[in-house]
Amino acid sequence: MESGIPAFRGYQGLWEKYDPMEYAHIQAFLLDPEKVWRMLAEMMDTIVSAEPSYAHVSIARLEEEGIVAGVITQNVDGLHQKAGSKVVVEFHGSADYLICLGCNARYPSLEKVEEGIPPKCSCGRILKPDVVFFGEPIPDEAVRRSLELSASCDLFLLVGTSATVAPANQLPEVALQQGVPLIEINPEPTHFSMRENVHWVQGGASDVFRQIMREIGLAS
Repeated sequence: MESGIPAFRGYQGLWEKYDPMEYAHIQAFLLDPEKVWRMLAEMMDTIVSAEPSYAHVSIARLEEEGIVAGVITQNVDGLHQKAGSKVVVEFHGSADYLICLGCNARYPSLEKVEEGIPPKCSCGRILKPDVVFFGEPIPDEAVRRSLELSASCDLFLLVGTSATVAPANQLPEVALQQGVPLIEINPEPTHFSMRENVHWVQGGASDVFRQIMREIGLAS
């Protein structure tokens, strides 16, 4: 919760309050979008009030210095861009936009949410956040760019993830298969932590990045 956004999984996660199959599956949305928007409205309020953490800002600074080639994020909050990162692959989409599953129109989220919940397209249909729901495929371009970054990097940083959600959790494997070393920054171990060519740094992302930035002389 470093940026004020609780994790979806785990203690006090959103899925403890809402059954993901009942509120975050594409079939649930198609069946009863008004019900799903009761959960989405809460999520949107949380995202709007969130600010980038020190880790977000550090990653953006490392990109600016030519050390980080790009970010692949499972998050939909746009905080990497807000922190200043330019090369960001949003693997699960972005909550910044809403889409119409009927006419394919796309709108800025805040603009439409301010008009009322559930937000509606000009065609009358209830809009859906431009994020990947359970039961939906990852966009082809996000997959392509993620695989490209994972296969071409010199070092893969795995930060703040349980590494349990497929297919995103296959990306570190792509790097490892290329012989690329992996540094994992997580409070708790994942199934990658004890793997060969993986160095697990135990701790929260911002605390660890404060140490990293001090070590390389870029602390702010």
